[in-house]
This record gives sequence, C-alpha cells and structure tokens, in this order.
Amino acid sequence: QVQLVESGGGSVQTGGSLRLSCAVSGYTFSRYFMGWFRQAPGKEREGVAIIDHYGGTTYANSVRGRFTISRDNAKNTLYLQMNSLKPEDTAMYYCAADPDVGYKRLSPDQYIYWGQGTQVTVSS
Repeated sequence: QVQLVESGGGSVQTGGSLRLSCAVSGYTFSRYFMGWFRQAPGKEREGVAIIDHYGGTTYANSVRGRFTISRDNAKNTLYLQMNSLKPEDTAMYYCAADPDVGYKRLSPDQYIYWGQGTQVTVSS
C-alpha cells in the first residue's frame, strides 16, 4: 500500500523558513518522480517543485530562488526547504509521486499518488 505522509508545516512570519518532509512507503521511491504542490483556499492546486529520478529539478517561477526540493533515497523521504516565505505562500502543501511524468512536470494531473497535506501559514 502506497503511503505519503507530509510533516513540517506550521505558522511563520514573513521572511521566515520552514522545511517540509514527505515520508514514503509502499513503492520503490528512487524510481519515482516526486513533487510538492500547494492549494490555497479558493484556488486551484498548483505545482511548486519537482525532482526526478536523477535529481533534476523544476520550480514554479513564484518560488525559484527561495525554495529547494531534495530527496534522500536511502530514507525514502522528500524535502522542501522554504526560505524567505511570503504571505502568498500560505496554503496546504502536498507531496505527490508518479513513476512516469510527461513534459508538464508541474501539472497535478500527472501524479497518481498523494499525501494528505500539511498547512503552511505565513503572516505579515
């Protein structure tokens, strides 16, 4: 049974940092594309950052230079280091996985497995 469990969310002030983690079980983690997505109230879910099997990364323009995605295949864990947080980063953050993602790597439609999410709130 595939499980993705996020942790590390919380409340911070503008300019603060958080590190999200996603613990994975039930499949061969190293072979999957992994990604972080977020959804704010009243908005569609959007891709934040993606990492492929080889460590190649893709970022949304809104977070590039502030967020860093990484993976530890030995620990079956995905990370998202978030620095210089802004109020517009407030959202529920989800990790997701898929064995084969097309060229639209940041599209939520490309991913089959999802976690339950962790809330990030940034106050001004």
